[in-house]
Amino acid sequence: MIASRIRAAALRCCLAAGLAAGLYGPVQAAAPSQFYTYDPAELALAKQRVAARDPLYLPSYDSLLKQAGDALGHKRYGVVDKSLAPASGDRHDFFSFGPYWWPDPSKKDGLPYIRKDGLHNPASSTDATDAARIGRFSRDVTSLALAWYFTGERRYADKAGELARAWFLAPSTRMNPNLEYGQAIPGRVDGRGIGIITSRNLIDVMDSLALIQPTGALTDAENAQVRSWYRAYLDWLLNSRNGFEEGNAHNNHGTWYSAQVVAYALYTGQLDVARRELDIARIRRIPGQIDREGKLIAELERTRPSGYVNFALEAFGNLGRYGELLGVNLWQHNEDAHTIEQGYRFVARYVDGEAWPYKEIDAKEGSPDGVNRHAIRNMLTAARAYRDDPVFRDKARWLLRRYPGELSALILPLR
Repeated sequence: MIASRIRAAALRCCLAAGLAAGLYGPVQAAAPSQFYTYDPAELALAKQRVAARDPLYLPSYDSLLKQAGDALGHKRYGVVDKSLAPASGDRHDFFSFGPYWWPDPSKKDGLPYIRKDGLHNPASSTDATDAARIGRFSRDVTSLALAWYFTGERRYADKAGELARAWFLAPSTRMNPNLEYGQAIPGRVDGRGIGIITSRNLIDVMDSLALIQPTGALTDAENAQVRSWYRAYLDWLLNSRNGFEEGNAHNNHGTWYSAQVVAYALYTGQLDVARRELDIARIRRIPGQIDREGKLIAELERTRPSGYVNFALEAFGNLGRYGELLGVNLWQHNEDAHTIEQGYRFVARYVDGEAWPYKEIDAKEGSPDGVNRHAIRNMLTAARAYRDDPVFRDKARWLLRRYPGELSALILPLR
């Protein structure tokens, strides 16, 4: 236990070391900040590029300020705001139902629902449930925290703190730390492991709170309470039936489960848990999901393959970053010719290149624009991870010029 605490403290010191004095603007730090998904050196580089009025990054900066400005006007988010209640009857429990499940037209009451893969039921994204709400919460906190970082304007940090306080801490609005009732299927099941994919939104919130920590928008005590919330949620992920099911998924669900476990374990100082899950990613996720040609077969079999391939690779990108923090080189890990790099190379072939050959339920997603847009985050990640290879850098630069305004450019600027 003592050794574990020493390692956790050492990691926190290392993560904070990358932050130079004055990086945040005029407000003095209340306590050292810690970063996990974000790389402080990359953020600093992006800040320099914006200050230099680099045309590759100014559209992203303008887009950030627009999103953050909108977020300033949004009311606080809380799971208690939904109009439908989960099977528990407790509105503090997160609740959603599967997006590809629809009422059975042959039944008077529509129950039980039937599955239509790739066809999104708009009723699953209304304020009646929490699926869209947690996404809006995460996006607002992320844009507000980044706006604070790039401008030094305290109002952005204060608003991000307000939103986080309502989601995690306030007794009247806080979310219970579980996803027992995520992606329920009306008439079939009250909740499923597959619903855990939704809480990936909480990964970005961790680094966002680290960005605003120097402002005191959340007190040190409140930050500790948020970490306690994440610790409780991680315990649920590791010990619940839903977590067991999701951890055994063979596609993007399993990879995003691993990404969440490692992220939350790092955030709460449980390094042994993080390392164990990285071992699972190394031994099971990479060779089980990426073939020798870089294809993610389980995603290519879906009705929206371009989106799903890139979605899965984003989870691998997170895991690669976390591996850096713990001395586990997933970027170069080669399991019988199965590598993350090959997955990126497979996608790169179709960025301003070959026509996407896989059938899509939505023709727009299979179009060059659809394929290109899905790939932006991954090409930026690959350019950072494999800096000696100009292919990824060139693809990423082409994408940023073709589709200006992506916030990812401010998190993963090109060297």
